[in-house]
Amino acid sequence: MKRSVLFFDIDGTLLSEITKKIPESAAEALSQAKKAGHLLFINTGRTICSIPSEIRRLPFDGFLCGCGTCIVYHDELLFARSLSPERGKAVIAKMFECDLGGIAEGPEDVYFPERISRFDKLESTRRYFRAKGMGIECPLESGRFIYDKLFVYADEKSDLDSFLAFINEDMEVLDRGENAYEVIQKNYSKATACEFIVDRLGFEKDQAYVFGDSSNDLAMFEYAGHAVAMGAHAAVLEPYAEYVTKTVEEDGIAHAMRHYGLI
Repeated sequence: MKRSVLFFDIDGTLLSEITKKIPESAAEALSQAKKAGHLLFINTGRTICSIPSEIRRLPFDGFLCGCGTCIVYHDELLFARSLSPERGKAVIAKMFECDLGGIAEGPEDVYFPERISRFDKLESTRRYFRAKGMGIECPLESGRFIYDKLFVYADEKSDLDSFLAFINEDMEVLDRGENAYEVIQKNYSKATACEFIVDRLGFEKDQAYVFGDSSNDLAMFEYAGHAVAMGAHAAVLEPYAEYVTKTVEEDGIAHAMRHYGLI
């Protein structure tokens, strides 16, 4: 088969959100694809510091992180863009003013509010990262860090509209459902990350395969020649999915790669 470049989301695609594990079938499929000469990339909303160790042990050629704001190929940093310190502080201040919960995601760490918040999902995420030794040393309020993107949480007490108006100049929001919003830098996405690698390495768009499940995968689904949705996926991906595979737990990655003859 013609050499291809493959881009994989992490959560809900490679890593089961039910078992919290990567199926052995997926790891084996990646190894087979690597031996066949294909290039393998993670393409995630996570920033580079929060790539799980079990993902790093797999045979990936690079990591595209923070929705297109950090691109690493064979341990070489090819591209990075964080918010300026001044703008970053202003956005966080506005977030607190609008009574939102939030997490800042940077290249070196993730940053949580100093005090326990009223947002259960934020606190669940805090516990997840704390178990991995992250998000502990520097509170969100300090402003002593740079970051690439935010996750914010709203409820009936929040003034979400005012916050969205404030960030509109240089940031945009991906609605992740249940009053959770991924706030990313404008003009950067999982699609721009794919395009960067495809162009840099001399591939054609038809040689690009993307695998994902959530709404923040939409941009790369719109971009790629071949888009694979996991068996459990956000409805917004449906119009752009060339193929719907099985769920993560049902060996969906291996199933899709066999379907396309990649392994």
